[in-house]
Amino acid sequence: MIEAIRRIFAIPELRVKITYTLLLLAVCRIGAYISVPGVNAEAAISLFKFATGGGQNLFQLVDIFSGGAFAKMTVLALGVMPYITASIIMQLLIALVPSLQREIRESPDQGRRKLSKWTRLATLVISLFQSALFAGFVIRVNSQSPGIIVPEILDVQLFGFSFLFYITVMITMTAGTLFLMWVGEQISEKGVGNGISLIIALGILASFPSTIGSIINQLNLESQEAGQLTFPMLIVLCALFVLITVGTILVIQGQRRIPLQYARRIVGRHEVQGGSSHIPLKINYAGVIPVIFASSLLMFPATIGQFLGKNTWLGQLSSYLLPGSWVYVIFYVTLILFFTYFWTATQFKPEQIASDMKKNGAFIPGIRQGKPTQDYLESTMSRITLAGAVFLAIIAILPMLVGRLMGVDANISQFFGGTSLLILVGVILDTTKQIESHLLMKRYEGFMTKGRLRGR
Repeated sequence: MIEAIRRIFAIPELRVKITYTLLLLAVCRIGAYISVPGVNAEAAISLFKFATGGGQNLFQLVDIFSGGAFAKMTVLALGVMPYITASIIMQLLIALVPSLQREIRESPDQGRRKLSKWTRLATLVISLFQSALFAGFVIRVNSQSPGIIVPEILDVQLFGFSFLFYITVMITMTAGTLFLMWVGEQISEKGVGNGISLIIALGILASFPSTIGSIINQLNLESQEAGQLTFPMLIVLCALFVLITVGTILVIQGQRRIPLQYARRIVGRHEVQGGSSHIPLKINYAGVIPVIFASSLLMFPATIGQFLGKNTWLGQLSSYLLPGSWVYVIFYVTLILFFTYFWTATQFKPEQIASDMKKNGAFIPGIRQGKPTQDYLESTMSRITLAGAVFLAIIAILPMLVGRLMGVDANISQFFGGTSLLILVGVILDTTKQIESHLLMKRYEGFMTKGRLRGR
């Protein structure tokens, strides 16, 4: 391991990329501790603990994704969820509007720039909307238990409306989300790994110390009496952690290899002999993107409902979408299956693969070139995507089910598996793969010399 790290930092370009990425991620963590002006951070944390009630709800899930910034009501409280929601909306629009598909297909560079511009504008609108609801929620709670908001900022009103506090919260939180969006884009462009995914993974890792503290407290080691969490339960959770980690790696790295044959062809004045190769079709082409998308899409309307209050129809609807409920599980699994197929359909291009194979004189044994090859690739990818999507959904909800059966605190069970661990393992795999590709380009052996997984 030490030798692998030495090889990584021996390449100047890769060393600069990793250092740049780490510095930007460190800045993100600093921002998670800067409170919104006019908010008492200590009182806000107490409010959050009261709101969660010791169990897992949407506020707790949002706080995990934001790395604790949500509970402290900091400038980065919204995290990157508005950006992910905007990305989902843009991807759905592209799939539903043929003119957008045609424009992106005919001019990919211009289409990507336009898509990026629209995504940023949508992120701005969603951030302003969510931060305004956040401000209204805090004012409503502060009226019941004063101390969260500094009284002076509430005294500045217009027509009985605390416009100064609203403006402050909306500007600071929206600026924080836009800053995270910019950081994510800079990491993806100049650093290592996918920037947005790394920011989410960093937020999940930030909850690790508090989770360890919760485990120690629930074990009740200082007393002779049994705690809420026992050692057999802890062993089961550790086994679940290993199982989900291995399962996630197998699902993301697993491949179905389609055999290829090359016919003899003339290149210049020479005849090139035919050969054999394969097309590696990933079992889970979308990686952990379906999990991130599904979580974000469920958080958006349900969190808005909780901000508006339980007396509203949206607030009553959000009560059915609490993490751990059967309605939440059904919607979560359905969205994971949908986004796995949706992302695969938008990224996997069987017609282009079939066309390239025909130009290069390659064919699948027993399958004619052209449209039959395209249909074969589509049907094969559809079958293996179903297996990958089902496996991904099972891994995502397994800790939730185990936690309810064993009576373990949801915060602990979710960290040992499920959404958080899926995203964490997927991001680490993607990042190490990019680092390994840099090493291989410089004729090194790679980052994972012995433990490299091979597709099946």
